[in-house]
Amino acid sequence: MATSLFQSIFHPSEIVALIQYKFLKSSPIHVIPPEQKAKIRCYEFLNKTSRSFAAVIQELDDEIRDAVCIFYLVLRGLDTIEDDMSIPIEKKEPLLRDFHKTIYKKGWTFDENGPDEKDRQLLVEFDVVIEEFLGLRKKFQNVIADIADKMGNGMADYAKDAAYNKYGVMTNKDFDLYCHYVAGLVGIGLSSLFSTSGLEKPELAKETELSNLMGLFLQKTNIIRDYLEDLLVNRRFWPKEIWTKYVDDLADFRKPGYEKKAVDCLSTMILNALQHAPECLTYMNKIQNKSIFSFCAIPQVMAIATLALLFKNYNVYHSVVKIRKGETVKLILKCTNIYEVANIFRYYSKVIIQKNDSKDPNFMKISVACGKIEQWCQTNLPDIDSYSSSQQDNNDIVIFLIGFILSAFAAYLLYYVNQEHLDYKGRETLDVFD
Repeated sequence: MATSLFQSIFHPSEIVALIQYKFLKSSPIHVIPPEQKAKIRCYEFLNKTSRSFAAVIQELDDEIRDAVCIFYLVLRGLDTIEDDMSIPIEKKEPLLRDFHKTIYKKGWTFDENGPDEKDRQLLVEFDVVIEEFLGLRKKFQNVIADIADKMGNGMADYAKDAAYNKYGVMTNKDFDLYCHYVAGLVGIGLSSLFSTSGLEKPELAKETELSNLMGLFLQKTNIIRDYLEDLLVNRRFWPKEIWTKYVDDLADFRKPGYEKKAVDCLSTMILNALQHAPECLTYMNKIQNKSIFSFCAIPQVMAIATLALLFKNYNVYHSVVKIRKGETVKLILKCTNIYEVANIFRYYSKVIIQKNDSKDPNFMKISVACGKIEQWCQTNLPDIDSYSSSQQDNNDIVIFLIGFILSAFAAYLLYYVNQEHLDYKGRETLDVFD
C-alpha cells in the first residue's frame, strides 16, 4: 500500500482511489460451504493463476460466477499445456485436440508439465476442476466444451506448424487468427455464458465478431507489452510481416542504434491493436447487467491505458512496463457505466495523440484511429460532454482537498523515514515501501 501511495504521490486522484478501494469499497462476500472442497480448491486456483481476473470473476452475480470461474480454469489448463515447450509435439497435439473430451473424464489429472511451468499444479489437481465442471448446468457445459474444442484445435495447429515454431507468427492475418484462438474464442464463449445465464439478452451470444474483437484487443495489448518476456523464452508473437520492415531479427530492437526503428515498429503494433477500440465500445454498450459490465470493462480500460503507456516507450524492449497500481485502482472504480468507460477511452486516445510524432511512419493512421474513438463517443453517446462536465464538477474539489492532504502526508512520511531511520544504503527504503 505504501509503495502504491508513493508511486502516485503526484496524482492525487489515484491516492484517493487507493484509499477508497482499500478501506471503503464493499466487496460481495461469497461463502462456500466447507463440505464443497472441490469448489473451494477451484477458487484457490483462480486466485493463484490470475489475481486480476479472480477479482472481477468473484464479483459476478451468483447465476454466472461459478460457470465463468470453471471456464477460466479449463482454458488455463489448456493454455498450460500449449505453453510448455518441454512437452514433445507428439504428446502435446493430442492433448490439445482432445481436451474438450478430457474435461468429461472424472478423476483425470496431468503431471507431465515441466517443473518450472507456473500453473503446473492446476493440472496435477485438475480432477477438482472436472468435478465442478460436471456439476454445472448442461448448457454451461456445452459452451465451455465447444470453446475448448475450437481453442485446443487452433493451438494444436500452431504448435505443429514448423514455420511457426521457427519464426513465430508470420503475417498480420496469422496474428489475428492466433489471437482469435487464444482470446477471441474466450470472448465468444463468455457472451454465450452471459446469454445462457439469462442475465443478458439471447442476442448477445450472436455478436460473435464483436466478442472476438474484445478478445483480440486484450491479447494484442498483452503481446505488445510482453515483448521482452516472450523473447527471453524464445516465443515470438509479433507478426514477422511487421517487424521485418524494420530489422532482420526481432531481437535487434534491443541493440544500440536501433532505437528509432524499435519505436516505429512499436507504433505499428499499437496501431494494429488500437483499430479494435470502437468495436469494443460497441460491445460494452450492449451489456445490461451491472456486474457483467464491470467484468467486461475493467480489462478493456486496462488495455487502452497500457497502450497509451507503451506508445513511444522504448523501455518496452528492456523491462516490464506496467501502469501504476493507483491508476489501475482508479480505473477499476470508474468502470460503472458506458459513459465512464467511453471517457476513459477518450482520455487515453488523447494521451496517444499528444505523444504522436509527425516523423512516425504511422502518424496519420494513429491520429485517425484515435479520432474514431472520439467519433464513436459523439455518435453513440451524444450527451457525453455534459455527463463529463457534471461528474467533474462534483469530484474536483473533493479530490483536490483529499489528494493534497494525502500527498503531503506521503511526502512527509518519505522524508521522515529517510532522515531519521535509514542509513542511506537504499535497501531499507525498499523494505519500507514494499
